[in-house]
Amino acid sequence: MTSLEVGDIVLCTVDRIEKAIVFVKIEGHGMGSIILSEIAPGRIRNLRDYVVPKKVIICKVLRVTENRVDLSLRRVTPKEQKELREASKYEKSAKSILKSVLGEDFIKTVEEILKEGRVYDFLEEAKIDSSKLEKMVGAESSKKVLDIVCAQKKKVVEFKKIFSFSSDDSDGLGIIKKILGDIKNADVKYLSSGKYSIKVEAGDMKSADNKSSEILKDIEDKAKKNNVEFSILEK
Repeated sequence: MTSLEVGDIVLCTVDRIEKAIVFVKIEGHGMGSIILSEIAPGRIRNLRDYVVPKKVIICKVLRVTENRVDLSLRRVTPKEQKELREASKYEKSAKSILKSVLGEDFIKTVEEILKEGRVYDFLEEAKIDSSKLEKMVGAESSKKVLDIVCAQKKKVVEFKKIFSFSSDDSDGLGIIKKILGDIKNADVKYLSSGKYSIKVEAGDMKSADNKSSEILKDIEDKAKKNNVEFSILEK
């Protein structure tokens, strides 16, 4: 498993509560702690309204030292929660596929994969180049795993952002239409008063977000070159 870094969003299970500190088990990374002020904004009257032992929560890594990991519950955005829940679902599915094919060798194989990263990402890469998977489990088992992976109907995730354009140029509208006309692999709609929405589709929330960010960066670069004001209204 890769090491934790500041800003990482992690899945945790509440282990115990001692006075004003919540101790949690970080999935794949050992223990971490959350102080009272990082549980929720504002005054907390009853800590157990937010956390109780065995409850699964999503946290953000604030600090990582040799002996401790400091976390925050209140700083995780709804978008980050959704992304991690999606990733967790795909990860469980990937592990389930390996278990169904490998049987007793499942645990050893997963441990080896986790040294580099997520099992889901590993199997996605194996669809393009199966050499690593074949080396781990053999050609026959590798084929069985990839047959199942490729046969799965993957859910399509939609991701939408709203942005605006404005221009003082006499041909400002024409310039904006040209910029929008160059957009590929996304659905762009006019909303009102210079506002537009862009919608992209991908296999998971993170990929959809990355895809939309790349497209918006391209739009922003073209807008600057043509002296058109551009801003993202919903990030």
